[in-house]
Amino acid sequence: MDNFQKDIDDRANLTLSNRFELLLFRLGTSLDATKSELFGINVFKLREIVPMPTFTRPAGMKPPLMGMVNIRDQVIPVIDLSAVAGCKPETGLNILLITEYARSVQAFAVESVENITRLDWKQVHTAEKAINGRYITSIACLDDDKDTNNLAMVLDVEQILYDIVPADHDVHGDHVPDKKFNLKPGSIAIVAEDSKVARAMLEKGLNAMEIPSMMHITGKDAWEKIQLIAQQAEKEGVPVSDKISMVLTDLEMPEMDGFTLTRLIKTDPRLKNIPVVIHSSLSGSANEDHVRKVQADGYVAKFEINELSAVIQEVLDRAANNVRGPLISHRQMAPTPLLAK
Repeated sequence: MDNFQKDIDDRANLTLSNRFELLLFRLGTSLDATKSELFGINVFKLREIVPMPTFTRPAGMKPPLMGMVNIRDQVIPVIDLSAVAGCKPETGLNILLITEYARSVQAFAVESVENITRLDWKQVHTAEKAINGRYITSIACLDDDKDTNNLAMVLDVEQILYDIVPADHDVHGDHVPDKKFNLKPGSIAIVAEDSKVARAMLEKGLNAMEIPSMMHITGKDAWEKIQLIAQQAEKEGVPVSDKISMVLTDLEMPEMDGFTLTRLIKTDPRLKNIPVVIHSSLSGSANEDHVRKVQADGYVAKFEINELSAVIQEVLDRAANNVRGPLISHRQMAPTPLLAK
């Protein structure tokens, strides 16, 4: 019982120590290799893992969509993840990973599941410039031995979903509410987001809101930039808020996650008054509780431009009036199947 309770406590504290759990799975042999590579997905995004059930394929449905399946009275789409990643399963697609991403529920078909491993985000490195894979966002080193090649590829699920149903994830300037934001002249928003498609959508949204911004791929990159700007502000004898209007961060990122980035900002006397808005595809009350613990100012589930702009407006107004208050959160509606939107 003591070990069971310790496991629960450890899992609850993962987000407070720059750590996370990664489910490892296989998709088969890549088309240009003979080896079956390991892939990974954050356990926080998993609802459940089930053996491949019988599914229905509607007329006109095109790959990588395989069909629709009824899981616990919810009909959701099945996506052939092997086809997306360019792999050929040797034993077929045997397992469904039921996931929640950015307000949608979908099932990913995979060949096999290996195990769950706990990692530090420092063991995860951005793959955007290292490889040409459109759908690989990062590479996880599964042990501390730098001489081994025990790696897992982390898929950019946001890019996958965008490519399958782009209209549901697009941002249009004419959809942005006409709002005025409390911005100091010359200040910029620091953005941390590892997904290329999510970064592009955020950049488009912030441009439509007329909020100057600077994009970063990892929390570590954003933190280093914030420190440099803080040093410049000190030299000039001005508050750092004259230069940084807010920080907008994802939660899952290589090297340093959004929880750690937020905690570093809020525990630094120079930076603690900078508004921090967390914008993530991770949802649910448990994650919101963790967001409160690191003292973030706002929390929005991806991606709804009206909600994001409303939260940004409120946190900027509070900051301009030196008001500290509870977390501003636009709690998302119940997740819906990807194709039902």
